Amino acid sequence: MKLLRYGALGAEKPGLLDAAGRVRDLSGVVSDIAGDTLRPSGLNALHALDPETLPLVEGRPQADLRLGACVGGIGKFICIGLNYADHAEEAGMPIPEEPIIFNKWTSSVVGPNDDIQVPRGSVKTDWEVELGVVIGEPGSYIDEADAMNHVAGFCVINDVSERDFQLNRAGTWDKGKGCDTFGPTGPWLVTVDEIADMNAMDMWLDVDGKRMQTGSTATLIFKIPHLVSYCSQFMSLQAGDVISTGTPPGVGMGQSPQTYLHGGEIVTLGISGLGAQKSKVVPAL
Repeated sequence: MKLLRYGALGAEKPGLLDAAGRVRDLSGVVSDIAGDTLRPSGLNALHALDPETLPLVEGRPQADLRLGACVGGIGKFICIGLNYADHAEEAGMPIPEEPIIFNKWTSSVVGPNDDIQVPRGSVKTDWEVELGVVIGEPGSYIDEADAMNHVAGFCVINDVSERDFQLNRAGTWDKGKGCDTFGPTGPWLVTVDEIADMNAMDMWLDVDGKRMQTGSTATLIFKIPHLVSYCSQFMSLQAGDVISTGTPPGVGMGQSPQTYLHGGEIVTLGISGLGAQKSKVVPAL
C-alpha cells in the first residue's frame, strides 16, 4: 500500500495510490496520514479497503497534482549520521562504533517536489538521498527482534545539509540540518509488506542530470531493526516519527573539487520501490 498526502501546502488531504498510479481520496476514512492511522490497527483498516470504491482525485501525482510530505504531523525527525562506511570515508571521519543521532527540525519538512531553498549566508548546501523509516506502533526500549513490528513503512528523504553551518558554526550538527525546506519527504509512504528486501534497496541522486550518488541499503552499517531499537533506548518512539537512516557516498562535500548547490539546479533522487523526488534549488526568501 502506498499512502500519500496531496493538495495545496498546509491543506493536504490523505490519499493512496491505486494500481493504475492514480490518487484515491481517503479523507472520508481518515483525517490524515499521521498518528493512529499509522498504527497496525489503522493500517489494517486501510488495507481492507477496495481502492476502486474510493473517490478518484483529478490530476497526475507529481505532475499537475502536488504531493505534500507523505507523513503529516511528524513529531520527531531523527537522523542517523555516517551510516555507510564509504560515506564516512569520503567525509574523512571514522566509522562510528554506535549510531550517531542528530535531528532535523520538523519545520524543514516539505513535499517531494517542492523547492529547496539555499539559506541566507550558505556556501555549502549539500544533498543526501536517504531511506526514511516511519514509526507505526509506539514504544520505548524496543527489542531488536521486535523492532519491525513498530515500523509502518518506508519513504524517500533528501537530507539536505549546509556543511558550513553543520561543521564550522560551533555546537551540534543540527544547525546545518534543519533549515526550512531541508527535509523533502515522499512521494509516498510504502508499507512494509510491499518491500521484498529492505536490505537490498537501490538508491540514487542526480544533480542537473549528472549521477552523483549510487548506493544500496545492503551497505548500511547499522541495519533498520537495530536503528529502531537503538533510538528507542534514548526516547520513546511515537506513531509518525521518522528515522532517516544515512546516505551512501557521492555527496557534494565528497567531490573533488567539492561541489555545492547555489540555486538553479534540479535535484532528482529515488529509492527502488519507494518512488522519486524532483526539486528545484532556489535562494531563500
